[in-house]
Amino acid sequence: MNEQRGVEAIRATFAAARAAERAVLIPYLTIGHPTLERSLALVDAAIEGGADIIELGIPFSDPLADGPVIQRATHAALEGGATVRGCLETAAQLRARHPRIPFLFMGYLNPIIAFGEAAFCRACREAGVDGLIVPDLPPEEATDIEARCRENGLALVYLAAPNTPDRRLRIICERSQGYVYLVSVTGTTGSRDSLPSDLPSFIARVRAITDGPIAVGFGISTPEHAGAVARLADGVIVGSAVVERCERDRAEEEVQTFVSDLRGAMQRDDELEAGF
Repeated sequence: MNEQRGVEAIRATFAAARAAERAVLIPYLTIGHPTLERSLALVDAAIEGGADIIELGIPFSDPLADGPVIQRATHAALEGGATVRGCLETAAQLRARHPRIPFLFMGYLNPIIAFGEAAFCRACREAGVDGLIVPDLPPEEATDIEARCRENGLALVYLAAPNTPDRRLRIICERSQGYVYLVSVTGTTGSRDSLPSDLPSFIARVRAITDGPIAVGFGISTPEHAGAVARLADGVIVGSAVVERCERDRAEEEVQTFVSDLRGAMQRDDELEAGF
């Protein structure tokens, strides 16, 4: 059993993938969608399909960074009674079932403040959560949460967009732990037909600033997209295209197959259509 947790568990996952000459696959799923019990089974399915790290979405009533698919999922979860405390309990169950997989909460700032920053970070550690992604938390306002994360061994991952100025990008790269989350497009999450043409240059710009792991999300919708991004970045994050499948009749099978297809495309040596 892997005893590493928090920042060290995430770093070890990226290091192992790098040694195997492949990228890390990071699906996102919303806790409580379509129901709490099903969301547990869907995380199981994603891991069975080959996920390396899981981002667990904490439902929030005003998910500004999310597109319609994830907004619909979070609304359904809230209607079903999802709470921050319930998400922590779910994370603890998942940790017991999957001791070696890093889990990161992805959620917005208001519920964390309402829970209490120190209490939330402590509860994350106790539940076996390894890190946090807070889309509406800029590094300039994150001093207190950063300190609480350090106290509890949690990675705090910041997001950078293509229009992020170099000066701010350096701050994000210096202060992100675990990996830097690159938003492939300026806008909200959601499936797209093609990858942005400027994504390679954006990744190259970040590579010039940091030698830490870089993961790319937003708009990665197909195995072909995942394969193309995997040739440029250290991690591939897939959210809406996974959550979409969680609403189907045979959701667990659909999610496992889709994640397996993503993983396969990321590992193949043959050339894929880049899509840029």
